[in-house]
Amino acid sequence: MALQPRNVVFAGIAVIGVIALAAKMPPHAPAGLPAPPSTATRPSAATPAPVAAAAPTPATPAAATAWTVPDPDALPDDSFGRTVRHGRDLIARTSSLIGPDASDPAKRYAGNGLDCQSCHLQAGTQQFGIPLAGIWGTFPRYIGRENETRSLEQRVNGCMERSMNGHALPADAPEMTAILTYIHFISGSEPPGQSPVGVGTPPLPLLDRAADPERGRTVFAETCAACHGADGLGQRHDPSEAAETGRRYRFPPLWGADSYNDGAGMARTITAARFVHGNMPFGITFETPLLEAADAYDVMAFVNTQPRPHRAGLEADYPDRAVKPVDAAYPPFVGPFSPEQHRFGPWKPIQEWLRANPAAARATN
Repeated sequence: MALQPRNVVFAGIAVIGVIALAAKMPPHAPAGLPAPPSTATRPSAATPAPVAAAAPTPATPAAATAWTVPDPDALPDDSFGRTVRHGRDLIARTSSLIGPDASDPAKRYAGNGLDCQSCHLQAGTQQFGIPLAGIWGTFPRYIGRENETRSLEQRVNGCMERSMNGHALPADAPEMTAILTYIHFISGSEPPGQSPVGVGTPPLPLLDRAADPERGRTVFAETCAACHGADGLGQRHDPSEAAETGRRYRFPPLWGADSYNDGAGMARTITAARFVHGNMPFGITFETPLLEAADAYDVMAFVNTQPRPHRAGLEADYPDRAVKPVDAAYPPFVGPFSPEQHRFGPWKPIQEWLRANPAAARATN
């Protein structure tokens, strides 16, 4: 497909590992919302999970009209309302509140200049923009990366350590309480164990070929560089804008020292391509994508070959190798496939091998 120049703004991809939900209700959880499901209804760490790569491609998502999110500004100016709104601010203005620009050095938990809403769009309220809305009742849940049931606090801290390239918030920190309370509030009244259509990223068929980072370089130059910069390092606010907005970046960096590390979910090309196809350039929706599927895969293959912080200990991820994502581009690699094929694809042969050889995958070390 010949690429055409695009005169639109491509904004805001960054953080990724998806923040999930809590194992316990925060102290100021709003009355009337369901408590999270019991861990008895969730797989235990000892229960082998289904082979993740074998999952079929989801159906086309439902229309955005089904998506509604409670408004924190409608809450009164009381302790609960202030806690919810503080949680929203922590998602939207992470860099200045708990990041490297926080006035209190002890509060600098995030290690880069991203905000959580760089990936959890619109402070975690945008349908298929990796929202935080709607996920409360689905946790605790089995997480393959650790091969155990994980709580919300643990998943938040997974994001802090990977997507934000920082370190964990204390479980009893007021910032953790505010984040949990905000997620609980905007999740509304979904039944335990269920989430509305629009959580996560929209489905995107896999390519039958490998993603092409060199072609992606062209897509980036024509579509993304206008906002994220030709060097991929984002557009920083000037000091007065940063003070006014509470954000370091107008458009975040996609690589370099101030971006997500190589253990983040966005460092995986399939995850990142789904996000980009459904949400970028900034302002489009999953119902009216601008990029072709091949553009999304190729541009994120290019982005994820650029320099970024390294997370130590990645070899310990996914102790059950049968659930390791096929696009996880770090060892140990599963099956008779090259590191390049895990990173760029084609991924369908890896999925097929995993379906046929789960025991062999689990024996990988």
